[in-house]
Amino acid sequence: MIRVGRLTGDALVRALPEVARLRIAVFRAFPYLYEGDAAYEERYLQVYRESADAILVGAYDGARLVGAATGTPMEDHAGDFGAAFAGTGIALERIFYCAESVLLPEYRGQGVGHRFFDLREAQARALGRDFAAFCSVIRAGDHPARPEGYEPLDAFWRKRGYAPVEGAVAQFRWREIGAVDECAHDLQFWMRAL
Repeated sequence: MIRVGRLTGDALVRALPEVARLRIAVFRAFPYLYEGDAAYEERYLQVYRESADAILVGAYDGARLVGAATGTPMEDHAGDFGAAFAGTGIALERIFYCAESVLLPEYRGQGVGHRFFDLREAQARALGRDFAAFCSVIRAGDHPARPEGYEPLDAFWRKRGYAPVEGAVAQFRWREIGAVDECAHDLQFWMRAL
């Protein structure tokens, strides 16, 4: 039985090394193709240590963290994503950013993804946010690393009320599998009113 719970404050900080481990494992797959390392993870996850309003939703099989979803107020990521929202007319202070959702493959299809969104959206509402948003990696349909039969999560996201935000495309840098240096990747923002 998978237990899903909300972590904030010290409990969130203590769980971040395990979140890093999950991010490295799960994001190695298409469409991310992320060649993770501890130094990158330390830098990336720093925002969750610093934000009093951050949330981590953990999925546990016994005591083992098998999935995690994070979120913070969007202004915590203004440097990375602020420009993507410049033309939307929506202030960053109205948006809660649902960052990553990572879940080991053997635990998928059991409703954990819905719980991840439920708890992050509840945090957004508790903070008085009007919108929840996340971003997805943009990859060509004929990308050579695309697995046979791959289906993006668009239908799941639409069922939850999210839709792509026209023109809200951000760039974020990470190192892909087999690459020496980080490179920029395009990310499409999706959003819903709360």
